[in-house]
Amino acid sequence: MPIRIAHAVDQAPHAGAKRLFVKSYGCQMNVYDGIRLADLMKPQGYALVEEAAGADLIVLNTCHIREKADDKLFSDLGRYKRLAPQAILAVGGCTGQALGAQIFQQQPAVKIVFGPQTIQRLPALLSKALRGERAIDTDFPELEKFDALPTPGAYGASAFVTIQEGCDKFCTYCVVPYTRGAEISRPADDILAEVQALAAQGVKDVTLLGQNVNAYEHAGVGLAELCRVVGDVPGIARVRFTTSHPNNTTPELIAAFAPPAQGGNPKLMPYFHLPVQAGSDSVLARMNRNHTVQSYLDIIAAVRAVRPDVAISGDFIVGFPGETEEEFQQTLALAAHVGYVGAYSFAYSPRPGTPAADLPDQLDEITKKNRLAALQAVLDASTAAACATFVGQVLDVLVEGPAKEANQLRGRSPHNLAVNFSYGAADPAALVGQLVQVQITTSTPRSLVGSLSV
Repeated sequence: MPIRIAHAVDQAPHAGAKRLFVKSYGCQMNVYDGIRLADLMKPQGYALVEEAAGADLIVLNTCHIREKADDKLFSDLGRYKRLAPQAILAVGGCTGQALGAQIFQQQPAVKIVFGPQTIQRLPALLSKALRGERAIDTDFPELEKFDALPTPGAYGASAFVTIQEGCDKFCTYCVVPYTRGAEISRPADDILAEVQALAAQGVKDVTLLGQNVNAYEHAGVGLAELCRVVGDVPGIARVRFTTSHPNNTTPELIAAFAPPAQGGNPKLMPYFHLPVQAGSDSVLARMNRNHTVQSYLDIIAAVRAVRPDVAISGDFIVGFPGETEEEFQQTLALAAHVGYVGAYSFAYSPRPGTPAADLPDQLDEITKKNRLAALQAVLDASTAAACATFVGQVLDVLVEGPAKEANQLRGRSPHNLAVNFSYGAADPAALVGQLVQVQITTSTPRSLVGSLSV
């Protein structure tokens, strides 16, 4: 689903500033890219705005994982063309990379197309568009993007930092190797410089991002060591990472989750996002996941052995070609067994150019829809049960801002759960961006509720 980055708007555009509207779809890496686009265009005189109406430049930072994402893109393009006829329309991200010049044909109002590895070239592409030319750039430069981006702006107490891009796994359903390229890791020194700049602006919680984030390796530094040195940056209180692949989960990474007294990383939060996609070995083989259900469960057991309260989240795909009822029931059993604190689940969507799109026995949409609903019911029950276990506890909560309810603030727990809490006589403005202790008094199916602990 689309992810708005309106939280990055820190002030109204100054007089004479050009207006930039960015809409990011899909994964957290797209959110990161969208925020960095705003940083990139600020020296060009563009101020980020929350609404498309009146914008001078509209960038749709796209996802290509599912067919519905493409459909949403073209629907949005038509809407924004009507809403802001004076704006230059640009399509970036994975759909820009995958479809390229086809986007111009399907929506002639688009003037700029670029991929996720060429966001740094947007100013040059915009110059061409302002001259009346169509501009496209879908190259795959390796680290040029990160070298060219300016010092990041900070828009709150939490931030994403991309450390690894691309994928070499070639799961049969996935377009990422074709839209993001091969796996590549940023130098640790460059990552630390970005984290230091964020910390200097008040960021306390950093999530390290990658398509296969635990495949990170540069000059002998792996993800476990990188998490440690990031956590050592003054001002950084919390470190997380996403998204991982089971096959890159090393003993060193598992050990990092242990309590500090046992040699673990005190800044690494007890939250581990580990996609599995299916609970059937035969489906996993057709997906080319190169792991089994048991090897996946062994990883979770190992992490829980060193950190029993770790929150596990995952990804699932139902309705993969040839999936039988028995195979689907195995997925339901796995989802119930693990006890996920949250999960992303989707019905399989064939993507052109991927091997799975040509597999026989494609399932009908009704079957996929029904199976998705059944899986989500199991996952929802698991999340609700996980939330209920925190009632009565006092948790450290990083305060993000006002909650929807009056006299409440919202924040995030160490286990990455949303927390809404009353703050009594405290000054709410002074609490935003701070770590506070919250007594959890009740839970909802997806979040926690409490009051400021005094």
